[in-house]
Amino acid sequence: QVQLVESGGGLVPTGGSLRLSCAASGSIFGINTMAWHRQAPGKQRELVATITRGVTAVYADSVKGRFTISRDNAKNTVYLQMNSLKPEDTAVYYCNCVRFTTTYWGQGTQVTVSS
Repeated sequence: QVQLVESGGGLVPTGGSLRLSCAASGSIFGINTMAWHRQAPGKQRELVATITRGVTAVYADSVKGRFTISRDNAKNTVYLQMNSLKPEDTAVYYCNCVRFTTTYWGQGTQVTVSS
C-alpha cells in the first residue's frame, strides 16, 4: 500500500501563487509516474500534470506556462508550483501515483482563487 498526503492548498487572489506538495509513504518501491489532478464543483476530475521517475513532465493545455510539476525522488515527494492563478483553477487538487499496476490517490487539497 502507498499513502499519499497532499498539502499547500489555500485561498489566493487572482494572479497569486501556491505550491502544492504530495508525500508518498508505505510501499514506495516501484512508484513510477506521479501526477496532479483536479476536480471543480460539478465537473469531472481532470489531469493537470504528470511526471515520470525520470522527470519527464506533461501538462494540460490549460495550465501550460503557469504550472510546474517537479519531484524529489529521494523524498518521494511531488510538487506543483502554480503561478498566475485564475478563478477557473479553483478545485480540489489530488495527487496520485502508479506503483506497478496499481493507482493510488491522496485525499485532496482545496485551492480557491478569488476574483
